[in-house]
Amino acid sequence: MSKENLFNAEAIEKLKELSEKARICMFITNLDDKSHLNSRPMGIQECDSEGNLWFISSKESRKNFQIEMDNKVQLYFMNNSNHEYLSILGEAYIYDDRATIEDKWSQMANAWFDGKDDPDVSIIRVAPTEVYYWDTKYGKFITMMHFVSAILVGKKTDNSDGVEGNLKVTQ
Repeated sequence: MSKENLFNAEAIEKLKELSEKARICMFITNLDDKSHLNSRPMGIQECDSEGNLWFISSKESRKNFQIEMDNKVQLYFMNNSNHEYLSILGEAYIYDDRATIEDKWSQMANAWFDGKDDPDVSIIRVAPTEVYYWDTKYGKFITMMHFVSAILVGKKTDNSDGVEGNLKVTQ
């Protein structure tokens, strides 16, 4: 597995690619209390051009209350079918103004809310502070071919098809 740290625009591009392809993450709050971490699946709305990750949430949700108490969060994205993984530590901010809701609203959220005018709608922005990724260097097909080849010839794979590293997103 090779190491490739990315910075600024390249880091944001990789963050956007991996997070939006995975779509769902485990969103973890209450990080300071290791015995009571709270984790739940959340669907990302977008990763913007500055590397912020946006989510739709209920104002009355436990995660919103926990963010108000301590805004440090951890996100884990997994795209197993493409062997892509992302770990994000960040700071979460809650918005309930009409302009932000209008901008970030998705029709999919109607499954949980009575439209974007529902008074319970809030938007969460996660500003990454530390990001680490694991990805395939040559894509899923080539990686699988190398893996199968190693099995057929009876050798261990050298993991050279993988790449991992830090994503430094300047906020």
